[in-house]
Amino acid sequence: MGITKTDLFTKEQNEIALFAKCFAHPARVAILEYLLKKNECVNSMLVTELGLAQATVSQHLKELKSTGIIQGTIEGNSMNYCINPTTWAKLKETFNQLFDQHISCGGSDCC
Repeated sequence: MGITKTDLFTKEQNEIALFAKCFAHPARVAILEYLLKKNECVNSMLVTELGLAQATVSQHLKELKSTGIIQGTIEGNSMNYCINPTTWAKLKETFNQLFDQHISCGGSDCC
């Protein structure tokens, strides 16, 4: 979507689209699942765990970090990444609000 078109949508709609983009690649989903499972900051273990090239993992980490879903700290010459709890809570709230808007019609003949 072009930059000039985002102003046609609400802040919330743009935020949902930005967050959804992070879930649009299975490698990013795998990274998030791994970080959630470990519940701690990790670094080079991601390359080994996912079986992807370092450059590929770095690119996906960059995408996740740019939205604030993960955060990173520098320790020596390596980066450690973990889930950003504030953004994760916001992400959860945002998607729950969207999903909660659906009211079931109560049957399979709805549409």
